[in-house]
Amino acid sequence: MNRRTLIEAVAASAALPLLNRVAAAQTSPKTKNVVFVHGLFADGSCWSKVIARLQQKGVNCTSVQNPLTSLHEASEAARRAIAAQPGPTVLVGHSFSGMIVTDVGVDPKVTALVYVAARAPDAGEDYTALAKNYPTPRPPPASSSTTIGASSRRRLSCTTSRATCRRRRRASSTRFSSRSRNR
Repeated sequence: MNRRTLIEAVAASAALPLLNRVAAAQTSPKTKNVVFVHGLFADGSCWSKVIARLQQKGVNCTSVQNPLTSLHEASEAARRAIAAQPGPTVLVGHSFSGMIVTDVGVDPKVTALVYVAARAPDAGEDYTALAKNYPTPRPPPASSSTTIGASSRRRLSCTTSRATCRRRRRASSTRFSSRSRNR
């Protein structure tokens, strides 16, 4: 399973029950619009499976394509998507976009905020300032090696010629590729 499929599966399994609960808990007005905001290492298409399921139930879904240039510009993109909605809207964010959801969630059209594994700062709270309260991770020791396991041994033992090394590497990568395809 690749990273994108994993993110889609997690988002779909987490967002759908939450959206159903949000829709069921509301007494007035019934929300038929959902705006999805993606995180930093994704794009708007990461919500495609969730959107397809909700559209089958008659929900109008929009996925914001964040510019990923600044928080302000990403918030503006989400505001434009909310403004385009015909009525009450649920705003859903994942990862970094939790900050966008918090910033934009004060719009009168927004009836609920959903954070899917997202940063959830309070309104007006600066996440960068908040993060400074926690220690930064220590860098790895200077003596650590970047090569691990058999590949480093192969490189060290290959002292004959460059052509021989290339052939050995190709042969070993071919064996590895064919093994991973059979699994």
